[in-house]
Amino acid sequence: MVGPRRYRDVRSTLIDAPPDVVWQAVLDQVEVLGRPAFYVRLIGCRDQRHLGPRPLTAGSVVPGFHVTAADPPARLVLDGVHRFSTYTLTFTLLPDDDGGTRLEAHTDAAFPGVPGAVYRLLVIDSGFHKLATRSIVTRVRRRTAVG
Repeated sequence: MVGPRRYRDVRSTLIDAPPDVVWQAVLDQVEVLGRPAFYVRLIGCRDQRHLGPRPLTAGSVVPGFHVTAADPPARLVLDGVHRFSTYTLTFTLLPDDDGGTRLEAHTDAAFPGVPGAVYRLLVIDSGFHKLATRSIVTRVRRRTAVG
């Protein structure tokens, strides 16, 4: 029997904008997670629709995730479950001395059983997840660009 395999990753970038501006860009990007919608249904995500209060706060739902903590403009914690994994995606915003913000996207996931191991091979070990997370962080940085 194959047991759960942990996966942990951090993607980060320095953004030349204050935390409140970066926070709004993070919220905007999280609202579009779970696309394409057919994928969320295909893998059996527990959370499949946008629900709950906006702006995002504890109890809000976006496809693939539910918000378990929102501490503006410092930390947003998203949890999710589907057929092959349980996972947490945490965005941490750390102000720097120059008025900018370090944005970190922390992933922590488990992939139980043989189906989880196969999914991990396809999504994690292939490098797709790192690419997707890097893309989110990059889009946040671009949304906050001045000029």
